[in-house]
Amino acid sequence: MTKQLYYNTHDDYKLGAGFAKSVINNTVSFMGVPAFKSTDKDAQEVLDGFFESNISNMQRTTRDSLRDGDCYVWITREEEQDLSLYPEQPIRLVYNFIPPGQVKEIIRHPLTGVVQEYVLVSSHNWEDENGNKKKATITQRIRRGEREIEIDGDTPPDVEEGIEKTPWDFIPIVHFKNEGDEGVYGQSDLEPIEPFLKAYHDVMLHAMKGSKMHSTPRLKLKLKNVDKFLRNNFGVTDSAEFARKGGTLNLDGHELLMLADEEDAEFIEVKSATGDAKELLKLLFYCIVDTSETPEFVFGVHTPSSLSSVKEQMPILIRSIERKREHFADNWQRLARIVLAMTSHAENASFGTFATELQWVNIDPRTSKEISEELLNVVNALVAALNTNIISEKSAINYLATLIDTMNEYEAEEGESEKDRIMQTRLNRTRMPDEESLQEQLNRINQTLGRKAG
Repeated sequence: MTKQLYYNTHDDYKLGAGFAKSVINNTVSFMGVPAFKSTDKDAQEVLDGFFESNISNMQRTTRDSLRDGDCYVWITREEEQDLSLYPEQPIRLVYNFIPPGQVKEIIRHPLTGVVQEYVLVSSHNWEDENGNKKKATITQRIRRGEREIEIDGDTPPDVEEGIEKTPWDFIPIVHFKNEGDEGVYGQSDLEPIEPFLKAYHDVMLHAMKGSKMHSTPRLKLKLKNVDKFLRNNFGVTDSAEFARKGGTLNLDGHELLMLADEEDAEFIEVKSATGDAKELLKLLFYCIVDTSETPEFVFGVHTPSSLSSVKEQMPILIRSIERKREHFADNWQRLARIVLAMTSHAENASFGTFATELQWVNIDPRTSKEISEELLNVVNALVAALNTNIISEKSAINYLATLIDTMNEYEAEEGESEKDRIMQTRLNRTRMPDEESLQEQLNRINQTLGRKAG
């Protein structure tokens, strides 16, 4: 049902489910995908190569988990498939999705709650070489170190029933569970707003039906003598007989009506066909906004104070996005460990650590002008503090590094520190401007002298 709401294909929600895609896509867009940072250079190279080639899959992982409540990522090692397409990768890791509908059961340890087994059930239909239709239900049990396959029905080609050993002492499946605290499965972000989507659809449908019924103007006649009016305008000589037979009047061709003194004719039109539905729809809209934690401006509505509305709602949105990022942090880090463990086993590589740090793109509601002005004010304040000896150079640089991504800490435990960079910059500035050309001339002179001496 969440997919039907997302793609607006559910007939009972057609006029209200249009909000669903904005709610999900807005969160996915602001969340983005994390960058993985490792202190081991070889591990960093592996992580960069794998996740840069799967950015679209990572975005889909976030979208599916928010929309459906659960997303299952299965990392597999392919050694024989598509070899001609990946000649540079004889052994490659593949980012696979398991449809949530195939996960029949997740078996956990009764005491620790650690996942011990995933039970996957899928149906398979095919035709043999004679054109006979075949059907089978395949059950997979994924455990640490093995995969068990059970077949109910005909045996599909290239599939063998039994237990297949795997070299992993872990289950290479990561369950991205959205908003699932104590339950086995997660909860869709569309579930809390589903009643409001249904109510919005019903109110809008009722208002549209009322609008269709009341949109046609009705003719109002104020007459002193009905018989005379019918005779002068429609040629009806006996109004009583005309009414008894259920006669009708056709106004086509009667653009002009003849009226006596103190008689009047006018059209009655409904000023607002939707009536109170407009206010009710507005209330339901704000219920969707509040419940989904989605800012009003995301839906593209026009407000007279749209600029202030954006400024006021952005901090709330940023906190919501940060909470979502932290919610999935453990899943992404476990996925990185699986990639490094499989690579280490396949290539006999040795990494110093499998631990990774996630780095997300900073969400900044300010304009580039506001950012530059704030940075200038901070730098001026730090310079003034340094000149008055109320702050140390180390403290100033460490604080500035929180605002500038390209800066390092003043004294880093590993890697290049900002202090080393500053010293190198000062050294470069003390050199002569034409030092490189003079050095080249000196090298040529030394080579010439060397040849003559030889």
